[in-house]
Amino acid sequence: MTTTHEYIHEAEATRVRILSEALPYIQQLSGKTVVVKYGGAAMKDSNLKDKVIRDVVLMSCVGIRPVVVHGGGPEINAWLDKLGIEPQFKNGLRVTDAPTMDVVEMVLVGRVNKELVALINQAGGKAVGLCGKDANLIKARPAGHEGIGFVGEVTSVDTEILESLVSGGYIPVVSSVAADSTGQAYNINADTVAGEIAAALGAEKLILLTDTAGILRDYKDLSTLIPKLDIQEARKLIETGIVSGGMIPKVNCCVRSLAQGVRAAHIIDGRLPHSLLLEIFTDSGIGSMIVASEFIA
Repeated sequence: MTTTHEYIHEAEATRVRILSEALPYIQQLSGKTVVVKYGGAAMKDSNLKDKVIRDVVLMSCVGIRPVVVHGGGPEINAWLDKLGIEPQFKNGLRVTDAPTMDVVEMVLVGRVNKELVALINQAGGKAVGLCGKDANLIKARPAGHEGIGFVGEVTSVDTEILESLVSGGYIPVVSSVAADSTGQAYNINADTVAGEIAAALGAEKLILLTDTAGILRDYKDLSTLIPKLDIQEARKLIETGIVSGGMIPKVNCCVRSLAQGVRAAHIIDGRLPHSLLLEIFTDSGIGSMIVASEFIA
């Protein structure tokens, strides 16, 4: 029969083993930039949100330089509904006319962004909220798809403000709203923004929190998760239709960031508690890691 003392000792021993396993990963990533795209269920579930925030703060405390990029589709939809504006989508993109753009900016910059900043600060971190307009962080242009309004794409990233913040121990929290040279605001896909920021910063890792387990050879079978692949295999999976639907832009975002110098890109399941720590601080990880070449660890 296991005594209370033995149970406590076993629990503490397990915790120590976990910390020991994490040590080489902490050493490897200390001083390195990790860009986290925060979205999906991890933003909607308050318990998951708390764990993601704690993960980000822990990363900062052990010397990693996290940068958080977020969207906020469900909250945008909720506010459009309150204001009597019907959400519309075309080819998977939000149709963003002028009234919708006003709501997008209000929600992403004024509400979601500041909520995440406050949560990080409450957890012991030092967060600063930004959007693409701040210090000309992101320059945008129309995405070029007909009939979708002010949906944009990234033309350039000026990392000066981000470098200043992370060097000072702050955690930048970036919303995916930016402007063109005339000051016109654009709604940009948050995955795209995260990938372009990661590339511009020369980040060690880009991590996309999603509502999927990662890249699966059979989307109905979790056992077919691909834990690691390179750019060539990722492109082949798209060409053969194994990667399809909403996963295509996520994989393309990862591939583009890797082609611009990011060392590794991860697609992980944000529905799992502490998914960030499980992916980067354990031997097995939990999602799919894409690297530029199979020869890169």
